[in-house]
Amino acid sequence: MLTRLKVSGFKNLVDVDVRFGPFTCIAGANGVGKSNLFDAIRFLSALADRPLIEAAQSVRDEDGRTGDIRHLFHRVGDTYAQEMSFEVEMIIPSTGVDDFNQTANAKGTFLRYSLTIGLQEDAASLELLQEDLQYVTLNKSDVVKHIFFTYQPVWLNDVIRQEKRGRHAPFISTEHNGQRIIKQHYDGISGKPYSRDASKLPRTVLSAVNAAESPTVVLAKREMQSWRLLQLEPSSLRKPDEFGTSERIGVDGAHLAATLARLARVDDISVYQRISNSLADLLDDVSSVAIDRDEKREILTLMVEGKDGTWHPAKSLSDGTLRFLALAVMSLDPETTGLICLEEPENGIHPQRIEAMLDLLDKIATDPTATVGDDNPLRQVIINTHSPAVVQQVPDDSLLFADLVEKINEHEGIYKSLRFSCLPDTWRTGTPEGVNIISRGDILAYLNPVPLSVISNSIYQQKYRRVIDHPYIQMLLPFEDIVE
Repeated sequence: MLTRLKVSGFKNLVDVDVRFGPFTCIAGANGVGKSNLFDAIRFLSALADRPLIEAAQSVRDEDGRTGDIRHLFHRVGDTYAQEMSFEVEMIIPSTGVDDFNQTANAKGTFLRYSLTIGLQEDAASLELLQEDLQYVTLNKSDVVKHIFFTYQPVWLNDVIRQEKRGRHAPFISTEHNGQRIIKQHYDGISGKPYSRDASKLPRTVLSAVNAAESPTVVLAKREMQSWRLLQLEPSSLRKPDEFGTSERIGVDGAHLAATLARLARVDDISVYQRISNSLADLLDDVSSVAIDRDEKREILTLMVEGKDGTWHPAKSLSDGTLRFLALAVMSLDPETTGLICLEEPENGIHPQRIEAMLDLLDKIATDPTATVGDDNPLRQVIINTHSPAVVQQVPDDSLLFADLVEKINEHEGIYKSLRFSCLPDTWRTGTPEGVNIISRGDILAYLNPVPLSVISNSIYQQKYRRVIDHPYIQMLLPFEDIVE
């Protein structure tokens, strides 16, 4: 679970410091760079799994290309920043396995990982400048100084664990003494660490560890690998699955049928009924959900039954229904853990059903007031949107607003950087570093998305009479223009 992210030098993220709760909605206009925050998270996830260059090439630029790695660095005019830095505070799982299926048990689960990557002079390669992994705090009682969203002690005791033995040593550290040396300490225990010349490393140290050496680092790696951006594609959601295929929903929505079939093997009646109940909030004509097993062709097909008793395969369902169904399955899957990022989840959803969609996303995220377990796994959801219909229904504690702000640097001059603001009197306003608070006028754009001044001056309105121009509709508009 990502609780804090600091980024500088990545795309238009300069000196950005964001705190996250179990569920976060980032609202902002098109083009401000909301997706860049997701790209930073995806890049960190890739760095925990791949070499530096491959991780960089996995993050596309604005034109969908991956060839020039400079596009990841902050740019002013034709000048690129020479380095980017990241710092994350995260809660990691207490147990797991490494790439060799060896069991790993964490010495501590609340960690801070920091990383600095440089752009080499030829602009064709990356260099690891700094990498550190350590505890956020040495005392469990000090966790309240770092986690500010509302939670209950029972949840905190389940997710924050820390052994006292050897806890003063870091897990990964960087030493600058004539050359950059990155040291891997054997799970925080004092002793001679394993040292590596940073200039020769093709990947992060965190990405290459095993459970025998550093089980805690392995679990930090697993946590970061679980950070993913869902891009649910209707074509992938519609496909049936072959027997023996992956039983976990992919980032594109693939293997939906196989995942539901796995859940049904444990308790088919309960799982199917709960999925049906979720779909009923979206569609009035849904009676039940099931998986059709074609033993001859060895194919699994997702089926939905209408109120008239007619069964429909997934390929005949609408895009919005399929996305909603995938989220419903994920909400019931205890193997779906980590951080899920989702762009504009309201796409394909009728405005009157957005509340049901948001409720489902909230159910996917961990409930910080309850015990952690199979029915409440340690999951986190971050979405972005520019839809007033979404913003109006999101809890105020979960909202962040993104916009561009001008900054001045003596070397770079004037440039624009992404800024995040919160609503007043929410938990982020109590953080020690402080946070920008959104103004009343900026909030209004999300509450009354068609200002009356725009309506009256519209060229289109002069040519046609629109629905919104009817007097009886005008009477129903929620707000008149407000000027600060």
